[in-house]
Amino acid sequence: MKKIAIIGAACGRGAQNNGCQDGPEVLRALDIFGSLHESGINYFWDEVIHLPESADARALHAISGICGTLAERVAASLNKGYFPLVIGGDHSCAIGTWSGVYKTLAAAGELGLLWVDAHMDSHTFATTPSGAIHGMPLACLLGHGERALTGIGLPAPTLLPENVCLLGVRSFETGEAALLQALGVRVYTMEEIRERGISEVFSEALAHVQRNTVGFGVSFDLDALDPSEEAGVGSPEPGGIYKDELARAFRQLHHNPRFLAMEIVEYNPYLDSRFMTANAACELFAAATPF
Repeated sequence: MKKIAIIGAACGRGAQNNGCQDGPEVLRALDIFGSLHESGINYFWDEVIHLPESADARALHAISGICGTLAERVAASLNKGYFPLVIGGDHSCAIGTWSGVYKTLAAAGELGLLWVDAHMDSHTFATTPSGAIHGMPLACLLGHGERALTGIGLPAPTLLPENVCLLGVRSFETGEAALLQALGVRVYTMEEIRERGISEVFSEALAHVQRNTVGFGVSFDLDALDPSEEAGVGSPEPGGIYKDELARAFRQLHHNPRFLAMEIVEYNPYLDSRFMTANAACELFAAATPF
């Protein structure tokens, strides 16, 4: 059985509220993943990545730096035979996570990605109403945006549009929706999930991201969950997926040798009640683990 390397990325510069930057250290201090050992799942915490004290004050360059370090750490973990679990931080860390995975995979083929999120995260600086970079990582991975963010690890793009699916979307702006539509990225909104059921949609999306790829990952923003259950997230949006139904869907990932890495992002400990969202993060990873 592989070991799981948990890599914390304490990035908060991509969001308007930087509370998520403390998420990795809080989850490590709580030993929130300790129950995995009871299930026979071996894991260890790698050192949490922080911005250096001398980091450039500009968010763009600070995020480029931390994502570059994260990409190297993820690639090294994969090369050692570990399964990387990245814990954010805001969702801008996804640029580093999946750049690192693709760096180890590029010689063999393409990377697929399931993006589970209330938002599309596909703005560029030309379309963003807020300027927040945690609303841009998927666009960057698809090769759209600032060069400092699109060219980490290997030349852009890290992902091809036909190898990506979004699940749980219910809050977005016109500019990012237009980009994904033009690229042909498959988006499963909450409306479609409620009509068809999460199990059917997840199964279809899982097949989609494996069709033309040699491996895939899951980028899981905790705000995909309904905030009536899980409030400790960076950007809560009503009408989300319930934890238990997502856990059932995630179990489809079991024993899949092409499932290479996962990230869980946007945990805000300052909004969490009795660590309910922290425990949900552990439960959902336990449901998703391929071992």
